[in-house]
Amino acid sequence: MRLIVPLQGVVQGRGGLIFGSLIPCALFYFLQLYLKRNRSSNSRSNPPSPSTSSSNLAEMTRTSSRSNLLSRGSIGPVRISARASPIAKPNESPYYIGWDKASEDPYDRMSNPDGIIQLGLSENRLSFDLIEKWMSENLRDSIMGGEGADLSISGIATYQPFDGTMELKMAMAGFMSHIMRGAVSFEPSQMVLTAGTTPAIETLCFCLADHGNAFLVPAPYYPGFDRDVKWRPGVELIPVHCRSTDNFTLSISALDQAFNQTRKRGTKIRGILLSNPANPVGNLLSRETLYDLLDFAREKNIHIISDEVFAGSMYGSEEFVSMAEVLDSDDFDKNRVHIVYGLSKDLSIPGFRVGTIYSFNENVLAAARKLTSEKGELELWDKLLNVAKVNVTPGSACHCIEPGWFRFCFTTLTEEDIPVVMERIRKVAETCTS
Repeated sequence: MRLIVPLQGVVQGRGGLIFGSLIPCALFYFLQLYLKRNRSSNSRSNPPSPSTSSSNLAEMTRTSSRSNLLSRGSIGPVRISARASPIAKPNESPYYIGWDKASEDPYDRMSNPDGIIQLGLSENRLSFDLIEKWMSENLRDSIMGGEGADLSISGIATYQPFDGTMELKMAMAGFMSHIMRGAVSFEPSQMVLTAGTTPAIETLCFCLADHGNAFLVPAPYYPGFDRDVKWRPGVELIPVHCRSTDNFTLSISALDQAFNQTRKRGTKIRGILLSNPANPVGNLLSRETLYDLLDFAREKNIHIISDEVFAGSMYGSEEFVSMAEVLDSDDFDKNRVHIVYGLSKDLSIPGFRVGTIYSFNENVLAAARKLTSEKGELELWDKLLNVAKVNVTPGSACHCIEPGWFRFCFTTLTEEDIPVVMERIRKVAETCTS
């Protein structure tokens, strides 16, 4: 304005404003032209030496580009989302530490007899020969389009429904009914198939709870629940501690106490997460306990997720009662109950990721279709892992309130391995008592 206004005084009339605006622009253009010519003459007066090759110039250009990139990248570290940051950190749970060490130095009777023996992983390798034999005899015709062609390669290679094909749902419903000894029939239309029970539980958490809400879970509980429920859904788990003096039996009074304490802290409870049969303690929930749990859920207006992945992996004469059987026989609110099942445990094929959500809640189905001191215990666990080279799951990783409990999964062993394991444990036990 300091330049334009005086020029308007010199150039009078209507064109004063126009010329007063154009003249400074022209002056600025000529100044740029003058500076450009000056730079060109300087560069001509100092030409590069003949020895400078084009490849050297290209290398200088590349070096300059790299230095520019480095200087630009030095602003700070590359960041990931706040949701992913806690997940990406090294897991401090003994459950996962043991897994990693056992996979880095696995025991083998012939090639690595001093390696770590894996007893912390619920894989049943004892029946692999039976599974391989059955598959070799039964699957070839189906896969190649013979009997059962609906589940053949040609039948499933094209796009299929996200919640699973009806043929597979029907097969899963029949198998679940068989596993539960025909006590209950499952309706395929009430199923959503998932890639294992982990995404089944995760999907239910997204459907039933908001970020920051919580589920009550009887403890000790399966350490993988922390991953399934917390990592992506952002739902908290509130342990309801059960004690060995009661054979780790779940009581409604303990549930009620945990519910009230959590609500006082301002956290909303959205449901109860059960495993029946219980993992890791192996208990079965009685019919009366299931009735009490359904009454409790109705009273508190919350949901129940019943993980029944071990339904067919029982021994002894004790009766297994599915939550579906109770709902089928009595007048309970079915919309509150969601059952999770998978093939990995009962068929000993954990690598075959097939799970299912079974629910009577149409909204849930619709959404799912679219989505004491632990020091001594940990010291012993550390000695078992790093001295005896036996990986087990300590009770603290399962949120057990009592120290000194460990989970041993012996189905990864052969009969010849068992004496080796016992001898390793004995040596560590002797050092602890001496």
